Amino acid sequence: MARKYSKHGPREDLNRDEVEAPAMPVTCWLCGRPTGKTIIWHHPVPKSRGGRDVVPMHPICQNTLTTNFTNSELERHAMDVDALLANPKVRKFVDWVAKKDPDFTATTAKKQR
Repeated sequence: MARKYSKHGPREDLNRDEVEAPAMPVTCWLCGRPTGKTIIWHHPVPKSRGGRDVVPMHPICQNTLTTNFTNSELERHAMDVDALLANPKVRKFVDWVAKKDPDFTATTAKKQR
């Protein structure tokens, strides 16, 4: 049986008339802003606690979560963003970063032990 396509050359696009729709921008799981060039795939439930799901986040948003919550707390909150935003420090951060560029980055406070 003959091959439908050459195995050495590029395939011709069969649907040349169709125009590809622009991809929808990915939004950050925590702050809701569109992500920029750098996307962190964050585990809301830490992998050490059995988490498998990942969500897109800005690096600065992930740093804020890991600074303000332990793995046990993140496991308890799981996928509930509203519970995370109930923390006054996280709410203050999200309100502040809402006006920033998607690729904005800054240093965040260290964990308080």
